[in-house]
Amino acid sequence: YGVYVYPNSFFRYEGEWKGGKKHGHGKLLFKDGSYYEGAFVDGEITGEGRRHWAWSGDTFTGQFVLGEPQGRGVIEYKAGGCYEGEVSHGVREGHGFLVDRDGQVYQGSFHGNKRHGLGQMLFRNGDKYDGDWVQDQRQGHGVLRCADGSTYEGQWHSDVFSGLGSMAHCSGLTYSGLWINGHPAEQATKMVILGPEVMEVVQGCPFSVHVQLLQDQGETAQSESGRVLQISAAVRYVQLPAYSEVSFFHVDGDNQETRLQTPFGFECIPYPVSSPEAGVLGPRAAKGGAEADVPLPGGDQELDSDALHGQDTLGDQLGSSLF
Repeated sequence: YGVYVYPNSFFRYEGEWKGGKKHGHGKLLFKDGSYYEGAFVDGEITGEGRRHWAWSGDTFTGQFVLGEPQGRGVIEYKAGGCYEGEVSHGVREGHGFLVDRDGQVYQGSFHGNKRHGLGQMLFRNGDKYDGDWVQDQRQGHGVLRCADGSTYEGQWHSDVFSGLGSMAHCSGLTYSGLWINGHPAEQATKMVILGPEVMEVVQGCPFSVHVQLLQDQGETAQSESGRVLQISAAVRYVQLPAYSEVSFFHVDGDNQETRLQTPFGFECIPYPVSSPEAGVLGPRAAKGGAEADVPLPGGDQELDSDALHGQDTLGDQLGSSLF
């Protein structure tokens, strides 16, 4: 056991030695407050240890090879959140478990410090995504289960619904078909009441109203179902009882025949069947809303996350050049 202060006085080693080299358990102190404590082999940081970077406040505890985090470990971020899983050359690589400072959770594959491959994401608003990721974005096939009960299953691109997919909206509306940039390719914009111009309705008997949904081009919208319609109509010479709960009809004050305004085409109120926006780090329709990028700062990887703004890398790697 011994203490050695480097000629530049920036480094100080306290620990075990073998053959004139740092070997065994020791602690390497930096003048700026950073440190490494753990295993040394033949003068190199190799084995289990703990590394703290004073300038960022981040700490890595786990396996090291030649001064770099390599293998499995835990990252604790000063800004909040942590990562537990596999790392390679100081960056997240392989399978891991990531929690950001807002409590959002990602579990799955990483590549090059980003979510990449299969993974699950639980957002702070209660939404959950399970599926493919490419470079920190949902891309490929995936399932989104929203907190309000809506679900989407299908293709994604650049973090939005894109390609073939099906949505079951919490309102009861369903859409199954092609999606473009987060929106249905076919959207009903108006409706037409089919059948005779005048309907004969007998009090107490059921009746049906047939409605056709059309797109802007006049083509029938066939990709959606479950839309709820509210119909107002006039009734000829009928006095409804006061206790009636029928809400489909309106009787004028004089019980006289009133012309029913039924022009061709009624406006369809659009349902929010599109990629939802859930605020910062939540599911979104454009880049910037669903990222929970709290990467292990290592190598020269840049951090583009709001969750850990200002952190870039795990700091200077402890390679053999220092020793």
